[in-house]
Amino acid sequence: MSTVAIIPARGGSKRIPRKNVKPFHGKPMLAYSIAAAKASGLFDRVVVTTDDDEIITLARELGAEVPFVRPAELADDHTTTIAVIQHAIKTLQDDGEPVSMACCIYATAPFVQPRYLREGFETLSKHADKSYAFSVTSFPFPVQRAIRLNEAGCVDALYPQYRNTRSQDLEEAFHDAGQFYWGRAEAWLRGDVIFSPASLPVVLPRYLVQDIDTPEDWRRAEYLYGALLAGGEIGGDKSA
Repeated sequence: MSTVAIIPARGGSKRIPRKNVKPFHGKPMLAYSIAAAKASGLFDRVVVTTDDDEIITLARELGAEVPFVRPAELADDHTTTIAVIQHAIKTLQDDGEPVSMACCIYATAPFVQPRYLREGFETLSKHADKSYAFSVTSFPFPVQRAIRLNEAGCVDALYPQYRNTRSQDLEEAFHDAGQFYWGRAEAWLRGDVIFSPASLPVVLPRYLVQDIDTPEDWRRAEYLYGALLAGGEIGGDKSA
């Protein structure tokens, strides 16, 4: 049975055009996910699933495989991650690859570290009754104290029942870190829900997490990456 990294990297990106191939801190964005997957030593194959000729060429230059082209109907703004991974696993299995574990690593995850990929693999491997293990991090502020702007443009509490609760008395909340999702092949193919008790967490420090969906996100991520690199928090032994 084989363990496969699957990196979704479609060509169409609206808010940051061509973001999967755009240079980030001196390298194409896609390079970081491929490098982390290869450095982890976990995978029999590192596969990029894409619909884009430029990404196919780049992925192969970076040492990944592109054994199939993703169909157009799985490369639009409404396609889910699970659908993309299901297609990749089915295609590989139809070609004779006995996939048992698959890790989806997002193409826009320059902070992904091999040590956390290994932690995810080990966590899921120890719990045969679970479907997934994926990266999460904590919110920096209690979500129960969130506010919203009402129709009049004024501030209101999103959860009024917690207006007067001390922050230290509120339950800590976590969110998806948007880096990687380990899953058993059969769980992906069944479409098991990821955000559910079927999943286990791999908790990342907040300083290694940054969504990159807008130009503002991109700029913040480059500043953060530069600071972490200068401080020795990523790269070299820290990434191993």
